[in-house]
Amino acid sequence: MRGEILGLERRRFWRDEDKLEIVTSVGIGGATVTQVAHRHEVTRQQIYKWRHELKKKGLWSPDAGALWFLGFPFENLTTAS
Repeated sequence: MRGEILGLERRRFWRDEDKLEIVTSVGIGGATVTQVAHRHEVTRQQIYKWRHELKKKGLWSPDAGALWFLGFPFENLTTAS
């Protein structure tokens, strides 16, 4: 059986800043991982993978959110009331 290519493969490059923004948006305003993933056209598994990668790099913590990132626009983030 031969596989058919139905379209162009869609690969995107995500910078750590973009990943961090997406990962930290989970929970803001009650947003779930599924909702955030759908909004950014990625899978839930991708967000979980990014969490793991960012935590390993020391850029994200589940307790503190974003720990440190030079140039990240934290003023654009809102917190859940």
